Amino acid sequence: MTIPVNDLSDPLVRAFVTALNAGDRAALIGLLAPGATMSDDGSDRDLQEWLDREVFSSRGHMDVESEADGGRALVARYRNDTWGEMRTTWQFGVEDGKISRFETGQA
Repeated sequence: MTIPVNDLSDPLVRAFVTALNAGDRAALIGLLAPGATMSDDGSDRDLQEWLDREVFSSRGHMDVESEADGGRALVARYRNDTWGEMRTTWQFGVEDGKISRFETGQA
């Protein structure tokens, strides 16, 4: 079972998932704080390179299965043209109304 994107609790995370699923680079980048960081499977990555590779050039898409921590922690089926589909976790940090960090990895 998936949670419709419009039903996600945290408005910033909802906008992130919406932009990611639409492949909307400008909208997604606009949600990130200056100097935002991220990690994938516990290793810090270059945020822009990761987004280009794992989301935009490979048509990334997220179907959210559950949320916790007020909507800032997700379990989702994530798929892209490079890796196919996998079950993933996502944790978002927010500062001053922007995403300052997200951490993702296999669930």
